[in-house]
Amino acid sequence: MTFKDLINEGKNQFVKETILSDEFMEILKKNVEPMDTLMAYYRCAIMEVETKFKVLNEQFSLEYDRNPIEGIKSRIKSVESLAKKVRDKNIPMTIQSIEENITDIAGVRVICAFPEDIYMLADCLLQQDDITLIQKKDYIQNPKPGGYRSLHLIVSVPIFLKNEKRNMKVEVQLRTIAMDFWASLEHKLRYKKKIPPQAADELAVELKDCALQSAKLDQRMQDIRNRLSEFE
Repeated sequence: MTFKDLINEGKNQFVKETILSDEFMEILKKNVEPMDTLMAYYRCAIMEVETKFKVLNEQFSLEYDRNPIEGIKSRIKSVESLAKKVRDKNIPMTIQSIEENITDIAGVRVICAFPEDIYMLADCLLQQDDITLIQKKDYIQNPKPGGYRSLHLIVSVPIFLKNEKRNMKVEVQLRTIAMDFWASLEHKLRYKKKIPPQAADELAVELKDCALQSAKLDQRMQDIRNRLSEFE
């Protein structure tokens, strides 16, 4: 067994002993119904946000004969990821604490063709009177060191239940097709355990260069689209 294998084995043991400890699993068992209910609320919030973007896409199709949205993806954070986040943030393992302190349990990713569409759609969403912006991180204007680019919004959106209205937090990521393709590949590199350290470093450098090239391609494609629109 190599030194790296020993480290990975130690990490797995740490996860079993801490993140997925008997204590945490017992808390989950006691809160199965409240947790299921909370996750259902987050799924409803995702549907609300998805619908808003689909309506905007339809409106642009009717008015301008083009669709700024290429695709919409959504996800709910898994129990394992949620447990790790609770540990990392060192917050109480309660439903209320989770809802108050973790803002990315529900996620919606909007894939656009051009960078301009990202900001246009973000503005349209935030102008709606039932959407409240909690946090904004622009990794397009300020990419992460490794090359990651995307616009992140944490928003609060109301869901309407039988007898109440609840405001739920949703993380919205807006990116181009190129940004999404790059992020998918970078994610595989980050979580691929069998890549030797030297190869991983080399691939990271290559990926960063790809991020720069794809940013230039996004801009060139946008410039071509804008020039074409002058003749319409």
